[in-house]
Order: sequence, then structure tokens, then C-alpha cells
Amino acid sequence: MGLPLCLGSSTFQTLKLTTIPIPFRPLVSRTLTLNLLLYRHNCSQRPPFPFQARARAPSAPDVQASPVANSNDKVVKPQWKAAINFKWIRDNKAVVANNIKNRNSNANLELILELYERVSNLQKEVERLRGERNIVASKMKGKMEPSERQKLIEEGKNLKEGVMNLEEDLLRLTDELQQEAQCIPNMTHPDVPIGGEDCSTLRKMVGSPRKFGFTIKDHLQLGKELDLFDFDAAAEVSGSKFYYLKNEAVMLEMALINWTLSEVMKRGFTPLTTPEIVRSSVVEKCGFQPRGSNTQVYSIEGSDQCLIGTAEIPVGGIHMDSILAESLLPLKYVAFSHCFRTEAGAAGTATRGLYRVHQFTKVEMFIICQPEDSNSYHEELIGIEEDLFSSLGLHFKTLDMASGDLGAPAYRKYDVEAWMPGLGRYGEISSASNCTDYQSRRLGIRYRPSESLSMNPKRGMNLAPTQFVHTLNATACAVPRMIVCLLENYQQEDGNVIIPEPLRPFMGGLERITPKSCFTFSSGASLLDNRISTEA
Repeated sequence: MGLPLCLGSSTFQTLKLTTIPIPFRPLVSRTLTLNLLLYRHNCSQRPPFPFQARARAPSAPDVQASPVANSNDKVVKPQWKAAINFKWIRDNKAVVANNIKNRNSNANLELILELYERVSNLQKEVERLRGERNIVASKMKGKMEPSERQKLIEEGKNLKEGVMNLEEDLLRLTDELQQEAQCIPNMTHPDVPIGGEDCSTLRKMVGSPRKFGFTIKDHLQLGKELDLFDFDAAAEVSGSKFYYLKNEAVMLEMALINWTLSEVMKRGFTPLTTPEIVRSSVVEKCGFQPRGSNTQVYSIEGSDQCLIGTAEIPVGGIHMDSILAESLLPLKYVAFSHCFRTEAGAAGTATRGLYRVHQFTKVEMFIICQPEDSNSYHEELIGIEEDLFSSLGLHFKTLDMASGDLGAPAYRKYDVEAWMPGLGRYGEISSASNCTDYQSRRLGIRYRPSESLSMNPKRGMNLAPTQFVHTLNATACAVPRMIVCLLENYQQEDGNVIIPEPLRPFMGGLERITPKSCFTFSSGASLLDNRISTEA
């Protein structure tokens, strides 16, 4: 499930509104040893986590990341740098402008190109002055009159000051260019329908709505009668849109998690649990901007950290600033995590109960692959989602989402919407996105083609240029909405709820959830008779 983006603002939404500083990382040089490269090239088995060269440097190494003092003696700390191909953007201005329009982006392409031109001209001027300074330094090596030497010293001093001033301006302009350019969304797959969400096209329809011979209930009523949720107590403890799961609902959450993990692991995915607090810069590098009044991201006051809205963010960060061996690709992960979202602007009966909450459990799939393979892995991910939901007997449809509903990172996105009879509509339960190199250019994740390892008799090892990987993500199971689907679709006239067969082994053989008998004492306490049926 994609995390909505809020671009172009300047304030962070925090648990208490605050501004988050972005940490500065000094540029550190590194080399790859021949032994390490040969190990990667000849390695016949994949280690549990891939061997990689990690650079503790900004994602775009061509921009110097050193602090510069300004006239007020304040330190300017450059933002992280995305490896954006500005020349390509300039040369394909019309295509980029049309893509920005189709995706309802607020990116200012004219300003970006203007800044790029200014940066390019400033870089040329810096190089010109550096060249003149080198000429002056060369002249001073020879013999000359003291007066002539003094003139050269003064000229060299003036050139040095000029270079320093221009470099300070260049750093500031580069940061401004980056800030603006990071608002440009990914390019769009040619088959994606153009327009808003209503223009999304049907890709696949699975099953049909169940016909009920009785008055159906929504998940809130079912949860109350079966003693599965407590929203009132959670509202007192944490606020609105929080909840307690109780009794069989807890077992159902655990069953969904364990069943989903086991099924996805059969497809060759490595299981992960992830950090649930990450640096705000990692959130930004994945394409989610934790800024503005409608941000979906909780940030932590007095730090540069945020709560994750999806495991896509920490999983994407595992290989940040790394060069991977081609032989290790693809990397497939399935991650379990809790997710936190502000759900700013969400209200109304359509978002009641478990459908839209601030905290939930999710199982997320994530793939890192070579560029030519990302379209096929996108189909693999949506296929896995469809198989999972079909196994649970759900009626759902898969949509090819329109350009205006893709969000910044996605090149193409499929959504899965399941029928929720209690709500009387389809509701999104999953999505699968191909982000191509949008995230890897920001996270600095590259790979080195294996055929680049060749020996030159004169120069030694030949290494072809590294390439950016492609990243994909897909939701295998968003627990609260899955619980909504299961309760509403499997409710019975007698008030019971049937457990789908694939989940029963993960619930101790439980086949149905039944109402509880409640005996009330004078103290107000109640004794629950949890009658769990295991009938064949």
C-alpha cells in the first residue's frame, strides 16, 4: 500500500510539530580490492545477506559534501544528493513536462532547468579560475624579480578568494537544485492510463460477491458481538484510530502473518524484521516526503528520525550506498513490521473501524533486480498477491492505476481491491509497484556487471561502469484490512465467523469464531466463556 506524498512544503509533521535537522556525512573515499571483486565473481552460493561495497558518501559522488562557512559564520550543511540525470531531463524537456502534468506533480521544471544552467555555468567559471591559479603557481616556480613575484602572489591570492566565493555559491545552488529536482516524479510506463484514480483500468477480476440470505453486519458490529476489538479503550489510551485486538482476533493476526510469510518464503524470498524508526533522509530517499500539513509520516521531536509507514523504507535502506555483485541479483525480501501513518485528511464512515488506522501490522515484499528484469518481477509480485488472496477465497479485482494516482516513486502500480460486504464496496488491500531506478538513484544502490571483470595486460583489471538497480515493492498482507475482509465475507447467520482453511493450522485448528457468554458481577467485571469450536 503506497504511502501518499506531500511535496514542496517546508515544515515537518511531528509528534509535536518540529523541524528535523538533516545529518551531514563527510565524503569518504574507498577502493574495491581485487580479492573482493574476484570473490564476488566466483562465488557459487549466495550468502544470507549479499557481500557489498558500502560507501558512506552521498548518493551523487560528483557533488562535494563539505560544510562551508558563510558571512555569518554559520555552517551550511548540504542535503543528501540524488544521482539525477539533469542532462537527460534538459534534453527531454517536453517529455518530462508532460509526465509531470499527467502525474499531477508540483515539480517546477522551468526553475529546475534554470538552476541547472546556473550551476553548469558556475562550475565552468570555477574550473576557469582554478586553471588560472595553476598557471600563476607554475610561473612562481621560475626565477623573477621580487616585484614581479609579489604581483603573482597578489594575483594568486585574489584567484583563491574568487574560487572560494564561487564554490560557496555553487554549493548553495547545487543544494537548491537538488531540493527542486527531487520533486520530479518517476517516468511512467507507456501502458499506464492517463488521468486520475477514476481512469484506472481493470486488469483482472477474481470470484464474485457472496450472496447472503440474511442481514449482513460490518466488521465493527461483528467485532463487538464476538468481543474481538476495543476501540473505546484505545481512544482513551492513545487517541482516535487506535485499537486493541482481543481473543481470536489476536490469533487471526498472528495466523495471517505466519501463513503469509511461509507462502512467500516458498517463492524464494528472504524473511526480515526491520527497524521501525528510521532517519528522515531514508524516508525521503525512498520517495516519501515527511513534510507539510498532510504528511502521512510521524517524525520524532528533537531527532532526525521518523516512524515507518511501510517496511519498504527500511528494507530499501539495507543496501544504501552499496555496489552489489551482479551474481547476487535478484534480491528478494519479505519483511514483517508495524507501520505508522498520520492518515491526515482521512475521515467519514468509509474509513471507520479497522479500515484506516494509525498503527497496523504488515508483511511487505521487496525486490532488487537488474533494470531489464523489473517488468517481469512486477508481474511476479502481483501474481503472488493474487494467489494469496485467491487462497483465502476473497472476491477481488486488480487495477492498473492511472498516472495521477501513482505517487512519485512508481513507474507502474497495480492495486488490489477486495469486496467488503459490510462496507458495501471494494476496498484497497494491497498494491505492487515497479519503482525502476527512482529509489536506487537516491539510495545509491548500484551493481557491477559481471562481464566487466576482465584483465588488461597493460592496465590490469578492467571494470565497466556500475549501473543503478531497479526496486519493486508489494504488500503481501496488510492485517487490519484483511481482518475486515475475512470477518465480513465469512460471517454466518448464527453470528459465527468461519476461518478460511489455509489459516486453520496457524490458529491451532480453530475453524470458527463464536459469540462469548458473558456473566456480569456486581463489581462490573465480566467473565467470558470463550467457546472455541473445533468442529470438523
